[in-house]
Amino acid sequence: MTETTVVHLMRHGEVHNPTGVLYGRIPDFHLSELGRAMAERVAESVKGRDIVHLVSSPLERAQETMEPIATVFGLTPDIDERVIEAANLFEGKKFGVGDGALRNPSAWWLLRNPIKPSWGEPYQQIVRRMRDAIETARQKAAGHEALIVSHQLPIWIVRSAIEGRRLPHDPRKRQCSLASLTSFTFHGESIVSVGYAEPAKDLLPVKNPKKFVGGA
Repeated sequence: MTETTVVHLMRHGEVHNPTGVLYGRIPDFHLSELGRAMAERVAESVKGRDIVHLVSSPLERAQETMEPIATVFGLTPDIDERVIEAANLFEGKKFGVGDGALRNPSAWWLLRNPIKPSWGEPYQQIVRRMRDAIETARQKAAGHEALIVSHQLPIWIVRSAIEGRRLPHDPRKRQCSLASLTSFTFHGESIVSVGYAEPAKDLLPVKNPKKFVGGA
């Protein structure tokens, strides 16, 4: 009989970012109070599931999101560099339409190739590392469930690859809200379905339509 395994990719909760910079992989960006509430909400929503393996990005916001989930299941998460945020040359800068980094024409060259993309880690590289991490989690949770806390862009890019979409995209149209769960169901080694849920939907802040590059 073919075993069924589920691997959940969770985006971290809201981050305290009063200056509105693209924080990317910069250390010392932590969850806001709202972000911690989001993490608690997801922990409550998954506590009845058959989760036997946990994985977190090494960034603080991801590990803080994982804390209440690890407490619920009594598990110690693996820290996995493969599920870290995508590298981005605009890290540490404000980025938006009409303000921030794009006010400087020298930054425009970084946007020359949206296919790769030229401003950050290649999409195909993100797909490879995320798929490798998902496969490791599938193996470790075989016949049960695993949960990985990662970041918006890596989650959306690997989902797009799995579902056969083009990787270049409009970031405003990603289906990957804060503290959301993107879930891959495997029969044996094959993905048979992809699910999406927003356990903390009522806690989501109002979106800023001006921000459109990068992840979180």
